[in-house]
Amino acid sequence: MIFMKRLSLYIVTILTGSCIFYSCDEVINPALEKAEPVLVIDAWLNDAVGDQKIKITRSQPYFENVLPTGVSGAVISVTDTNGKVYSFSETEAGVYVWTPLVNERFGEVGLSYNLSVQVGSEIFVSEARMGRAPAVDSITFLLVPGGQFADDQYQAEFWATDPIEPGDAYWIKFYKNGIQQLKPSEIITAYDAGFSKGGNFSGVPFIAPIRRAINSFDEDKDEQPLSPYVVGDSVNVVIQSITEAGFNFLNQVVIQTNRPGGFGELFATPLANVDTNIVNSNATGSKVQGFFNVGAATSLGRKFKSLDELSEN
Repeated sequence: MIFMKRLSLYIVTILTGSCIFYSCDEVINPALEKAEPVLVIDAWLNDAVGDQKIKITRSQPYFENVLPTGVSGAVISVTDTNGKVYSFSETEAGVYVWTPLVNERFGEVGLSYNLSVQVGSEIFVSEARMGRAPAVDSITFLLVPGGQFADDQYQAEFWATDPIEPGDAYWIKFYKNGIQQLKPSEIITAYDAGFSKGGNFSGVPFIAPIRRAINSFDEDKDEQPLSPYVVGDSVNVVIQSITEAGFNFLNQVVIQTNRPGGFGELFATPLANVDTNIVNSNATGSKVQGFFNVGAATSLGRKFKSLDELSEN
């Protein structure tokens, strides 16, 4: 998964003998050292009905604001602990698909899966276990009253309860009017029903900040906040189980991509590649980035039909 973003660098200058601060919002492109492209394998699989996709690309310069080119000609398979093999076929440059038979789904909770990706003479491998995912019980809409500088907002909230035993991690995706919301700030992760491991939130409903994270906050042309939802909108929530390594990976992605710029960027975590659980079977071979995860997925959708549906905040 590659997120590309320009950084606006703001230089604050203190003039001698005064307390006036000046800022510059000129967009600049610093000269960075050239690096050899690295293979990137994006393999997030689940047991939802339908095709499963794996994408292979190569990394590119940070300031190159175009989609990466797909890598063709790879041979990809995923094998479970029972010996069942799922073969992926290339459907377009860099996109490899496994298509189920009638009434067939990918994977089974509790089994482990081995990924094999051959590109040229090199083979890249990984392993992941499919965890469980709780059902999405319901989705409600609520009114958040505005104030002097903002209008009332209609927000959505999903309801689900984490299993009693601890140690589950999730990637919670949401779709507004059928479109997945993919801004870095909209990547929602949970460990059990809370934000992090060791939070003692197993066996309870997801905490409110996670339940209400399924709201996109945008502004109009006058920079006034817009309501996340209005009557007629629909929302779909997907809870996908992820490994602990996958949980850490997604949180690193947020840190590396959710960078608003400005003065605070001077104190932000330095840019760096996030960790990967994929390795080259040849320890002295070329490097690889990306991630492999196999998870169960549950989902529920709802349309905001009228104001009569609003619950109390």
